[in-house]
This record gives sequence, C-alpha cells and structure tokens, in this order.
Amino acid sequence: MTTRTWFITGASKGFGRHWTEAALQRGDRVVATSRSASAFDDLVARYGTAILPLQLDITDREAVVAAVRHGIDHYGALDIVVNNAGYGLFGMIEEVTEQQARDQLDVNLFGALWVTQAALPHLREQGSGHIIQVSSIAGVFSLPALGIYHASKYALEGFTASLAAEVKDFGIKVTLIEPGGYSTDWSGSSAVHAEHLPAYDAFRATMARAAARRGDPSATRDAILAVVDAEEPPLRIFFGQGPLEVITKEYQSRLDEWRRWDPVSKAAFGA
Repeated sequence: MTTRTWFITGASKGFGRHWTEAALQRGDRVVATSRSASAFDDLVARYGTAILPLQLDITDREAVVAAVRHGIDHYGALDIVVNNAGYGLFGMIEEVTEQQARDQLDVNLFGALWVTQAALPHLREQGSGHIIQVSSIAGVFSLPALGIYHASKYALEGFTASLAAEVKDFGIKVTLIEPGGYSTDWSGSSAVHAEHLPAYDAFRATMARAAARRGDPSATRDAILAVVDAEEPPLRIFFGQGPLEVITKEYQSRLDEWRRWDPVSKAAFGA
C-alpha cells in the first residue's frame, strides 16, 4: 500500500492519539497537532521522521493555514485530513456564558472549518484526498445540558454534508465519524462546566444517571483505517455499539410528529 500523509488535530489524546499511532504503525506519515508538541516525544523517538509534531491552536486561522502548509512542504503531500480536536461544554442553555458558547464554537466548529479550508486548495490541485470530520452521535440528536455542544456538532454536520457535494468532482472524499460513548477525555479534564443555576436543580435531579458502558477508543484503530482505505467511504458512520438503535428511534419519532402535523404544514403554504 502506498504511504500516505495524514494531518490530525487533537492528536495527543483520545481518538487522535490512537489514530496517529495506527497510521504510523502501518508505515504512513502523520502531521500531528496539539496544543503541546512535546506530547509526541515518545512517538518521535519510536517513529522518527514519520511524524511531524506541531503545536497548534486551531482557533487561530492564520496558524492553521501555516501548519497545513508546513506539513505539505515537509512531506510533499497531504492525503488524509482528520479534524478531531474538540471538547464538551456541559450546562443548560440559560447557564452557559457568552464566552463559553463562543469558545465551544471556535474549537468544535470553526477550528474544523479553518483546517478544511486550508487543506482544500492542495487536495483540489492533486485531485484526491479524504477529509474526516469527527462529529458525534450528539450531531444527530440532542440531550439536555449539552445544548451548545450539540449546536457545534449539528453545524459541523451541516457544512460537511454541503462540502461533500461541492468537492466530489475534484476526487475528494468526505466522511463524518459519529462516535457514541467512549472512554476519552471528552467529559474529563478537557470538559468545561457552566455554573449551575438553582432553578434547574430539580430538573437536573431527574436526568438519567445510568452509567452507560463506554467503548474502548483503541478499538477504533482498525475502524478508522477501514474508512480511509475504502474505495467508496461513507459520508456518515457511527463508531460504537448503540448509536444506530438510538437514532432509529429518534428519527422515527421525528417522522411521526411531522406526519401528525402535516395538515397544518400544508395549510401554511397558501392557496
């Protein structure tokens, strides 16, 4: 198999770390970005020049453009772009501050947009490439206390679906990965929590506290390789057990409601 070059954001933890290692282990090259380039010292020692660690704040558009260009100049190629960087913001809609909301969108939405835009001219010119957007099951249905996180993932899904149609004729493939619950840092030290308002304490007490079984992020290594190696990769794919069942019920509920209100919908069209 031809050696390919990856550009992975948020590569020091969680999925990003596992996918970086999976790519390197099979002989590919990785431009691995994180807020701390030293997070990859062990991989540099093991894989040498096959990994290019870069310190990057993906909310800085100019820095993103420079990092993508650096990776291309360094390896002379760019084949797979993985927008993995992101975090969870926990809080009721009324509880979230303006800055918390803006920061969430800056990372989860605009960071992915800046990387995508920076990579596209090169991918178009070479007539190939694969853009992987790490969304979430939270990009296709919503739960309380995660509203702004959901907003960031719904928006990512929206622009990525448009992107896929726009770049298909250039030979560029696009995939949204929608993981379910995994034992990553998403809800750990990387998470941000809004200050609780007492008004929601009673509702919070009723929210499900069931400890769902979480997947092992290392188990996604073969899955990500299967996606990038596919001749015709999916636009959307769930990672994990459970998402398909949850979304089947969610979308059936939506269809049922739309049908129930269809007479009102049609009447709203006018004569």
